Amino acid sequence: MQMVFHLGVHGTDRDRLLKTLLNNRAALQGIGTEVVTPNRHRGLFDEALASLNGGTATPEMEQIMMDAMLESDDPKRIVMSTSTFMGAPGRAVGRDGLYPQIGMRAAALSRLFPSAQTEFFLAMRNPATLLAEVLPQFSGGGYDDLMQGNHPLQLRWRLAIQKLVRSVQGRRLVLWCHEDVPLIWPEVVRLIGALPDGVPLAGNMPYMFDLLGPSGMEKLRAAMAGRDQTNVAQRRQIYSDVLAAHALPEVLEQTVDLPGWTQELVDQVTENYRADVAEIAVLPGVEFILP
Repeated sequence: MQMVFHLGVHGTDRDRLLKTLLNNRAALQGIGTEVVTPNRHRGLFDEALASLNGGTATPEMEQIMMDAMLESDDPKRIVMSTSTFMGAPGRAVGRDGLYPQIGMRAAALSRLFPSAQTEFFLAMRNPATLLAEVLPQFSGGGYDDLMQGNHPLQLRWRLAIQKLVRSVQGRRLVLWCHEDVPLIWPEVVRLIGALPDGVPLAGNMPYMFDLLGPSGMEKLRAAMAGRDQTNVAQRRQIYSDVLAAHALPEVLEQTVDLPGWTQELVDQVTENYRADVAEIAVLPGVEFILP
């Protein structure tokens, strides 16, 4: 059995993956994939992790959790998606930088189902826009409390992912950049659900709708009309062309309004992020979805 955890992160998904998977529930069930919604596992996992206290679940505990959260009999693949796997928004930054507990959290989740083949999926996001998204959701105080003494240039994804790679101990780890999601969303969904290319994917353009609006989506549908079959490269090119011509300007331009941040600092953080992504994409043990 394959146990799949979509870890988030904060400010990247807003349940879009869960909604897309549920839109394709019948097709997924047909190939043995069950989507478990957060309400069916959140309290269950919290209680189990607390009782294990860093230990590994017994076969009896595994079975109890399976019986409690599954609706189908003996699925081949179980998929779960929620940003709470990474904790509250304030957990995005710790004293040791960006997502310092990411490895520990993944390891704890893998110990819940030691008999399963565990896989982890994760979207990264530019720390500049990530912080701008997380700060309004942070209930622990203001900007200084969120940063915990870190300078913005200390928030490096390469350090967080190195911890994650070490902690998952050879388990499957699939990563991508949130900024690329409009172009790669169908591939992300298919990989997580193990849905073959030949199976139609319903509701596969939530990010494109956000970027284009109703009018732009009409242009996209017109561009895709009459094309019975397109490969991944062709579809991405069509999406890119329509975005270049019809994307909503106010959506593409995200303001980073954080205390003490200048445009120069935003540019430096962004440059670090790009450098980290280039390094992470070739890390042994990482599958990286590129646009």
